[in-house]
Amino acid sequence: MFRQLLCALLTALPLLGAAQPTGALSKVWVPDLGNGTYKNPVLYADYSDPDVVRVGADYYLTSSSFNAVPGLQILHSRDLVNWSIIGAVFSKQPPLVRYAEPQHGNGVWAPAIRYHNKEFYIYYPDPDLGIFVTKAKNPAGPWSAPVCVKEAKGWIDPCPLWDEDGRAYLVHGFAGSRAGIKTILAISPMSPDGLRLTGDDALVFDGHAKHPTLEGPKFYKRNGYYYIFAPAGGVPTGWQLVLRSKNVYGPYEDRIVMDQGKTAVNGPHQGAWVDTPDGKEHWFLHFQDQGPYGRVVHLQPMGWKNDWPVIGADPDGDGKGEPVATYRKPAVKGKAQPLTTPPTSDEFSSTQLGLQWQWHANPQDYWAFLNGPQGYLRLYSVPLPEGFKNYWQVPNLLLQKLPADVFTATTKLAFTPRLEGEKLGLIVMGLDYAYLSVANQGGKLLLSQAVCLNADKLSPETTTAPVEVPAAQAGQPLYLRVAVRAGAKCQFSYSFDGQAFQPLGAEFQAREGKWIGAKVGLFCSRAAKFNDAGAADIDWFRIE
Repeated sequence: MFRQLLCALLTALPLLGAAQPTGALSKVWVPDLGNGTYKNPVLYADYSDPDVVRVGADYYLTSSSFNAVPGLQILHSRDLVNWSIIGAVFSKQPPLVRYAEPQHGNGVWAPAIRYHNKEFYIYYPDPDLGIFVTKAKNPAGPWSAPVCVKEAKGWIDPCPLWDEDGRAYLVHGFAGSRAGIKTILAISPMSPDGLRLTGDDALVFDGHAKHPTLEGPKFYKRNGYYYIFAPAGGVPTGWQLVLRSKNVYGPYEDRIVMDQGKTAVNGPHQGAWVDTPDGKEHWFLHFQDQGPYGRVVHLQPMGWKNDWPVIGADPDGDGKGEPVATYRKPAVKGKAQPLTTPPTSDEFSSTQLGLQWQWHANPQDYWAFLNGPQGYLRLYSVPLPEGFKNYWQVPNLLLQKLPADVFTATTKLAFTPRLEGEKLGLIVMGLDYAYLSVANQGGKLLLSQAVCLNADKLSPETTTAPVEVPAAQAGQPLYLRVAVRAGAKCQFSYSFDGQAFQPLGAEFQAREGKWIGAKVGLFCSRAAKFNDAGAADIDWFRIE
């Protein structure tokens, strides 16, 4: 019954598959040093639990998207250093009703991307619903409506393997928060088409003795060995474990192949092994937890020693590597890839939002409109949800990942309210959040900063004394800005001319969200229920 209901909800699901709009190179983080080397992180943004597959000379990356949509963003590179966003699997997350409200920390957990029989497959877990798979001929989309491979609570982090004999398998972990058990890995037989499991789970490794918080397995085969790459030890402080066996069901030997070592890169683990097209070079992408900045992505050289991988630098030759800060770039077949970074700024001159943007829940079509040649994004005010306490509950937050450790986000806008209490804000969102807003109160436009600590506990906001927008400024552009310095310390300011900015409110310490980094973006809301809405026209949003 559950599967029938879920399939009904998934049918006719709108899909996103457009290419990344042409944009300028990031002004805040470019990992390619331009001299044949790169610096880590190669993605200074919260692409949590990354997985990568190579097809020919092209690499494709996806990552956990949790409750944010478009979900399961797809990134592309030809050298593992220069990345662009090319699409996403879905523009609304199924089941549609469930994800119409913010589901912090729920939704799409660690996915796996693979290429088999000339099709791309992504397996992802919803820890409350089960394991799903979606397919595409083109990684930019469209992707098929997800199919439930296994209805289950607490199954997470799936990864498939198609063996040389045509048999298929799925490895996965367990979420202690749902299943009541964790730190074990299991393998199930799977139909060759990858759409259903065909037998019972088999326990293949228990990490309780030496490798607590074992999760995130990735499944490979090489030289007759089955390999499971899996992180252990916890997100902030853990290590990269590799298991190997000559039999798919084990027993598996275990070895730590990378940890922090003497570096400053904490908890380096969970990611993907790929090789270059000629098979001569091997590389590993993994995350590092940077708190409010999220889980940023590093690239490590990888070698083999006695059929065990060695990841990163291994100065003492013991087979356990540590992360590199800079290194030569991977070998590229043909012409070198030009400098490329995921987009951050948006001039809103297209009929489509830049692919860096994500809503905090499934959007309604009328929340936002792009006007193409007119060059602005119109946000209509959306009623606050029933029982509103703070913006942790609000779905119409249009956000993007923090793009570097230091940056400034500025937006130019015009606000045309129609109702008392309509508000437009530039927000830094997390378990704690702060925003600078312009609100319609008593026939006046008032600027203020609000801060909410422990927003997830529905704590109230505190607000600065308001600053009135002069009557002479009515109908003129307004500029809102947040400057983020090292440590994710945020100072909001405003301007009436785009030149002189006046700080408003105290410096705010950004904090991560639920399993994600903090995010920055916009909202437009109202307290009143009425059959019309005021609006804000966002001319541009620039990160510098």
